[in-house]
Amino acid sequence: MLNAVMVVDDESSIRNAVEQWLSLSGFEVQLFSRAEECLAALPKHFAGVILSDVRMPGLSGLELLAEVQRRDADLPVILLTGHGDVPMAVEAMRDGAYDFLEKPFSPETLLGSLRRALDKRRLVLENRALHEQADNRARLDATLLGVSRGLQTLRRQVLDLATLPVNVLIRGETGSGKELVARCLHDFGPRADKPFVALNCAAIPEQLFEAELFGHESGAFTGASGKRIGKLEYADGGTLFLDEIESMPLAQQVKLLRVLQEQKLERLGSNQSIRVDLRIVAATKPDLLDEARAGRFREDLAYRLNVAELRLPPLRDRREDIPLLFESFAQSAAQRLGRTFPPLSGAQLSHLLSHDWPGNVRELANVAERQVLGLDEPVQGIDPGQSLAAQQEAFEAQCLRAALTRHKGDVKAVLEELQLPRRTFNEKMQRHGLTREMFVQGS
Repeated sequence: MLNAVMVVDDESSIRNAVEQWLSLSGFEVQLFSRAEECLAALPKHFAGVILSDVRMPGLSGLELLAEVQRRDADLPVILLTGHGDVPMAVEAMRDGAYDFLEKPFSPETLLGSLRRALDKRRLVLENRALHEQADNRARLDATLLGVSRGLQTLRRQVLDLATLPVNVLIRGETGSGKELVARCLHDFGPRADKPFVALNCAAIPEQLFEAELFGHESGAFTGASGKRIGKLEYADGGTLFLDEIESMPLAQQVKLLRVLQEQKLERLGSNQSIRVDLRIVAATKPDLLDEARAGRFREDLAYRLNVAELRLPPLRDRREDIPLLFESFAQSAAQRLGRTFPPLSGAQLSHLLSHDWPGNVRELANVAERQVLGLDEPVQGIDPGQSLAAQQEAFEAQCLRAALTRHKGDVKAVLEELQLPRRTFNEKMQRHGLTREMFVQGS
């Protein structure tokens, strides 16, 4: 329930009286003697109402109203006026003020106006949240491409976890897109405007790992000619992505665990503790608990990192996503390289669907770029381990997706093109995890 009120008045007696009335009625009250102070403390998407006098030193209540309107036109501002200011306050309401109260006013009048204003603010913020969720879903659909059930589930999990202040462990095979998922967890959460710092633990020599992670002061070791900010400190306020976390040296695992527990670090060569606020997203191919049982990873750190886990399905388990992904990679490569790329033929599509893709999405992107460059044909041959039924299922899903895309979700047109009864079409759509809404233009 919204109950926050910012009160701005240069008269302390009025401020104190209003605070007493509102506090007794369950409101959270902030007091300001000047409009400038209120504006400095005003948060984005403030979940409350501003109550302000009109005549004050410095910025007037009308100037405060104008600045609030510039920042957020839907934020209610209630003006307190003297008798001579009533015509001015009426004009201010035409300019966006929610209400005005003429001094002296009763507590009941004030409370009634505030409650109505807070009800309006609640509806505005709820509507904004719904629009933001819809926008985020659309953006994520365009980033984590795929129509398979596995990808639909993954996108829902990413949107849920992105807003939560917890560390996340991403499990997946090489090339399955773990860094892209980590980036989405950052970009769709409250830390999006802070740094996203990626570090591949397998790519750093063990003797350099501590300096890379924690930074160092000048002279901390031979060759340390100046101060250097480490990845942990650089990610302050944002997200640190630790790829191939299973490769982190055991000595550094102990120090990382301490940072996660205390939210503080020390640079090499320094005794000064530096407070850091960061979220860790780690990625691994093996099970960290299996690594811990083998003595290669600290069990306590594994639990600390794996507050929530995301599992990325390999490309061979979501073959219905292959045509969409290949087309996206090919179009991006064609645009970057200044080439044209013709649509896939049925034979080419069959080759793509039959391959086992041991390199996952990364391998598919490489094949798409080579195809655009004309260096070779799409993957050739039929995987003997892939059954005919599985190939038929994947091809059927692609035919449905292609027809729905061409007709922008017009089911009647798709039924006519594919010559399918409506009941059969519905069964196939359900089996392949497809919905009409995925293909309606603008949805």
